[in-house]
Amino acid sequence: MRRYLLAALLVLFSLPSAAQQPGAGLTPLANAPLAPYFKLFDMDGNVYRLSDFRGRVIIVNFWATWCPPCREEMPSMQRAWEQLRDEGILMWGINVGEDEDTIFQFTADYPVDFPLLLDIHSGVTARWPVRGLPTTFVVDPAGRLVYQAIGSREWDDPELLEQVRALK
Repeated sequence: MRRYLLAALLVLFSLPSAAQQPGAGLTPLANAPLAPYFKLFDMDGNVYRLSDFRGRVIIVNFWATWCPPCREEMPSMQRAWEQLRDEGILMWGINVGEDEDTIFQFTADYPVDFPLLLDIHSGVTARWPVRGLPTTFVVDPAGRLVYQAIGSREWDDPELLEQVRALK
């Protein structure tokens, strides 16, 4: 009997939860709170103020180079960006706590051309409801957080992209 119980527990705990499975979709946020303001720079020194992009749908991904699920989802984020950029939907990756050299080395293995913003001191991350890395939010044109994804996703999944496109 104990062997069967042990085997059942091992099977149960080895199954990935829906939150861990890439492509698990987006979770609506209750009350759609306003996205916390930020002003960050990208690796070229360009400034990004969230308020400057009101009226646009923005996918905001919090990530780090040392995070395995972040690395796992980065290629699908690039593929999604290639589909969305001509539709006026933005995608930003906010790196948490790392410097430009670290990120530059990372992009040699994981090339992306959507903006990677620097939150070197994690001040912006602390004001957003980030619950681990990666955490991604979708901001609607009114500047509200309408969806979140905790953990990696397959960002080029057609159903997931349709959720984002529906906000335009």
